[in-house]
Amino acid sequence: MTTTVDEEVTPETSGTAPKPTKRQRQAARIADAASGGVKMLLFKLLALGIIDAIAVFAVFVLVGAGQWLVAAIVGVVAVAVNWIYFSRRKLPAKYLTPGVIFLVVFQVFVVVYTGYIAFTNYGTGHNGSQEQAVSSLMASSLERVPDSPTYGVTVVDQFGTLGLLVTDPDGQASVGTTEQPLTEVDADMEGGKAVAIDGWTTLSFADVIARTDEITELAVPFSDDPNDGAIRTPDGSSGYLYLSNLEYDEAAGTMTDLSTGTVYSDIGTGAFTSADGDELLPGWQITVGFDNFVRAVTDPRLAQPLVYVTLWTFAFALISVASTFFLGLFLAIVFNDMRMRGRKFYRIMMILPYAIPSFLSALIWAGMMNESFGFINQVLLGGASIPWLTDPLMAKVSVLIVNLWLGFPYMFLVCMGALQSIPDDIQEAATVDGAKPWAIFRLIKLPLLLVTVAPLLIASFAFNFNNFNVIYMLTDGGPRDANAPIPVGFTDLLITMVYKVAFTGQSRDYGLASAYSIIIFIIVAVISIIAFRRTKSLEELN
Repeated sequence: MTTTVDEEVTPETSGTAPKPTKRQRQAARIADAASGGVKMLLFKLLALGIIDAIAVFAVFVLVGAGQWLVAAIVGVVAVAVNWIYFSRRKLPAKYLTPGVIFLVVFQVFVVVYTGYIAFTNYGTGHNGSQEQAVSSLMASSLERVPDSPTYGVTVVDQFGTLGLLVTDPDGQASVGTTEQPLTEVDADMEGGKAVAIDGWTTLSFADVIARTDEITELAVPFSDDPNDGAIRTPDGSSGYLYLSNLEYDEAAGTMTDLSTGTVYSDIGTGAFTSADGDELLPGWQITVGFDNFVRAVTDPRLAQPLVYVTLWTFAFALISVASTFFLGLFLAIVFNDMRMRGRKFYRIMMILPYAIPSFLSALIWAGMMNESFGFINQVLLGGASIPWLTDPLMAKVSVLIVNLWLGFPYMFLVCMGALQSIPDDIQEAATVDGAKPWAIFRLIKLPLLLVTVAPLLIASFAFNFNNFNVIYMLTDGGPRDANAPIPVGFTDLLITMVYKVAFTGQSRDYGLASAYSIIIFIIVAVISIIAFRRTKSLEELN
């Protein structure tokens, strides 16, 4: 006799999928509505068409510039974006993709590229490759050959790049630019002279007149060998052969000045250097390892301003955070008192400095603090002559005052919200136990306040450590330190010093500036990590 046992049939045992819940069905309908419809499909096709067109154009430009790796990355990203947005199952990725792309382009790439530049000699005189440096040196010393034949010249343009369509005495046409040597082409001839070529736009007489300065400076290499000279035109219609006073020997890696006989060699420093140390500039970009970091901290000319700028940066950040916090906390306590009338009006007045753009406020304060005709000296102080912005010490005080004006409203808002979040029961219990107001604030309110405010104080320190606006707009880092080898002043922070090293003065050292930027990043990161770890002890109060 056989006994049959009835088993419970479940979706798992029956092989059928579980019935979707109401919420799952609703989410599916929302996803279908978001990705479906003719209008949405047309918008998607239009948007992706624009993106793909930009990507294709970028790929062609990058390939033409020899940037194969970047072109491949752009192509892969474009294909991935199309795959994600044409798929019906990649809903989270559709929202994440734009943010990830912008994060990589505007954050990750910038950080990585800054780190790369910090290990190079990139700067004034070292901006390009060795081939570009050789071409520039040869072009800068060109002289017209006395018995040069006359070449017929037509000025042409291709995507904003000027070129010369040259006809030699034998009637052969060639085209070239400053970067590309002459290459034989088939051109439209008129009167034995090439006048037009496919892919290029021939400039009219009026355009040639309007761009005379550019055209006369144009030097098109005669061949791949820079020693063969270049074709230049004084009038846009006739060209002549020019030879350089320098002779380049690619095999030996030397550049010889034919007028003096001086030989300049490639000794690995990114420039042709003579035996007595003279360099021919421009040079070229090379990797120098940690030389920029070592130079930043060991070169006596750079180390001295770096030390006092670093000390002032720490002092400025710490004093700014402390002053804005305590003033904001004091005002928050005052205006949090229920007995005060018109609190809403006063609160609005307190946050006005925070509502005005900081760079505009700094410019207004700079005018008010002018020693000769500023509002503070002439009106408030009755014609005094206080050097608010020109004396090293007073300039520091002025910067701290202005930053206090700009920063206390933020701390006021934060402390106001934190104080209102503290339960009244705690204060009432402490009052019943006989605690004094000062003891209640010091032992109860302040620790609870710091639980919320401490991370914001750390962020405020990091912000003021790199507070570029107030320094640049108020004092421009001045007054200038005349003894410093770099353009640095007594109120410069590290970030403004980096800006001046990179973008001001006759010699701009992007490699050194990038090294300083990495040092700043390390300092701020270490301080922030230590501070956040210390603030964890406050979490026990909750």
